[in-house]
Amino acid sequence: MTSRRARPPDGGYGWVVVMSAFFVMGLTAAVLKNFGLFFVDIQSHYRILTSTTSWITATTIATFHLGAPVASALTLQFSQRVVITVGGLLSASGMLLASLDLSLPWLYVTMGILQGTGIAFSWIPANSMVSHYFVHWRPIAYAIASSGECVFAIMFGPFFQWLIEMYSWQGALLIIGGMQLNLCVCGALMRPLEMNQSSVQETKDSLEGDATMLPPKKKAIFQCSLLRKPELSLYILFAIFAAAGFFIPPLFLVPFANSLGMDRYWPAFILSVLALADLAGRLICGWIANMRLLRNLQLLTMVVTLLGVVLLLLPISHNYCVILLFASLYGFLFGCVVAIHVTTIVDIVSLEGFDSGLGLFMLFRSIGGFIGPPAAGWLVDETKDYSSAFYLSGLCLISSAVFVVLADRRVQRRRAEAPCVVQAISQQEGREAGKVK
Repeated sequence: MTSRRARPPDGGYGWVVVMSAFFVMGLTAAVLKNFGLFFVDIQSHYRILTSTTSWITATTIATFHLGAPVASALTLQFSQRVVITVGGLLSASGMLLASLDLSLPWLYVTMGILQGTGIAFSWIPANSMVSHYFVHWRPIAYAIASSGECVFAIMFGPFFQWLIEMYSWQGALLIIGGMQLNLCVCGALMRPLEMNQSSVQETKDSLEGDATMLPPKKKAIFQCSLLRKPELSLYILFAIFAAAGFFIPPLFLVPFANSLGMDRYWPAFILSVLALADLAGRLICGWIANMRLLRNLQLLTMVVTLLGVVLLLLPISHNYCVILLFASLYGFLFGCVVAIHVTTIVDIVSLEGFDSGLGLFMLFRSIGGFIGPPAAGWLVDETKDYSSAFYLSGLCLISSAVFVVLADRRVQRRRAEAPCVVQAISQQEGREAGKVK
């Protein structure tokens, strides 16, 4: 039976998909990355502790990750186009309702649950679409798509700060919600891959040959059985520890800069520089990964370790220029990690299991994303020093690199054993053929 899976074009309309995903990343992840600009205003508005305020972002991050397997399952059941459109409506609704400012729990539900679900339903299918449209150019295609997060974050830093000063943080949320409605347009551009012409003709010929035997349409299902792969389990452990450290710096960098007595626009400028460095990291690392000088898991180990070291050093100096330098290094290395940590899942579970593998990866990563920011907030409340949040983040990231090393060893062992298994099967078939003669 001829496979109905279309051959990835590695170009053509795929670049339209990449640009659509570029805007999806910008209108979801870049908005989440700039939540720190609302941190101080919300904290002072409700007169609450740092740890209590951080639960808003933690809820968004956790819901985003918990919604990932649901988004993957819905993508397999329907299409990326449908799921992204629904995600756009949910994201916009979350921000629009949050602007009503009814209560602090209301922000947990709207900015947290609704916004997080909308991000999951937009972000996951967009990544899936890029991976299915490209094979040879997949690393650089994903790097370009994910760079939308950086490009929009560069603009959103000062823009959100201006919105807050002009219209208050409630008015800013209302405007951002309206902007996120454009996710529905991005979803409309996500055209599913079509069967190639040869597959269509072969299918037509087979139907004409036997009109009574129609081949049943096989639906893709979510593969929970992938958790039996030890290498995926190790990669999930990396995801948990890395997520605990990933989401702390963007949330606490602005309050940390404010605590040093800097003007309100300087921290926003730091976020823009960080996003610019992030963009450079994604494009350069995507290009390096596409050259295949190193295995993706090897490259990931290097950049994650360096990222952890930079975060440990960032709060040591209270000089603005030094903080800007370390923030730039952090942004560059963060971009390197983001450029390859999703596409590396294909190396572990193959393209066929990518959608399910990505969903499981994001599901378990929610544990780290949910614990990291509140834990850092608790440390800040106890120590009265924002530096402790960066120390925690750095330690989590360095610890996560250990699991990448172990996963890489498992993958290499599996690939080394594969030819031996094929050879053994061939020898067995040969012996059986000899007996028949």
